[in-house]
Amino acid sequence: MVDLFELAGKRFRSRLIVGTGKYRDFAETKRAVEASGAEIVTVAVRRVNITEAGKENLLDYLDPARYTILPNTAGCYTADDAIRTARLAREAGIGTLVKLEVIGDQQTLFPDVPATIEAAKVLVREGFAVLPYINDDPIAAKKLEELGCAAVMPLAAPIGSGLGIRNPYNIRIILEHARVPVIVDAGVGTASDAAVAMELGCHAVLMNTAIAGAKDPVLMAEAMRLGVEAGRKAYLAGRIPRKLYATASSPIEGLLA
Repeated sequence: MVDLFELAGKRFRSRLIVGTGKYRDFAETKRAVEASGAEIVTVAVRRVNITEAGKENLLDYLDPARYTILPNTAGCYTADDAIRTARLAREAGIGTLVKLEVIGDQQTLFPDVPATIEAAKVLVREGFAVLPYINDDPIAAKKLEELGCAAVMPLAAPIGSGLGIRNPYNIRIILEHARVPVIVDAGVGTASDAAVAMELGCHAVLMNTAIAGAKDPVLMAEAMRLGVEAGRKAYLAGRIPRKLYATASSPIEGLLA
């Protein structure tokens, strides 16, 4: 049985979504994306060229026929800016799938949740499939789901921090109540962090800095692919319960005295 990931009406084999910023050049971006096995690639519309044909364009390296391009509103600090950026991507022919990111603070890069909700209302009404970046807040996740968002994307830790999942308990609460995919976004540092997210039951993981900032981005991309796959399989297999005391690995009934 093939374990497919469904998002906004499309099915994917990979549960790893990767970003395209912070690489040395587009050629390195391409190699890392290929090594990751990702089928969804997110692009910051305000920072990476995907709309101007006359300049070097990321889409010359990442074929939209092969990858689902997920434009994001990184760098937006107001709902209006985020809405405008999403519309720009749609008008450029990228599509209606969008990662909604409205930042509330320049130092921590935590999301402005009220502004995110405000922008989500408009974009959902305009027919966008909205994937909102939020804190690990079960209430915000529920509100955005009720607005019609296609998924919710709680952070594991601050963007680019590499700290891994700081509050697995909130993520578990979000998972328990969500009826849309839950995608951990931001804060992953290494493959074990990705595996933990998947073992919790998250539907996918999105990352950029953990791969692009590694000493060997292409090798780290492969490691992340394997971490996501291992974590997902462990979740489906069902781990043994935690116990305070030891349990013998071999049966002890019938042992000779």
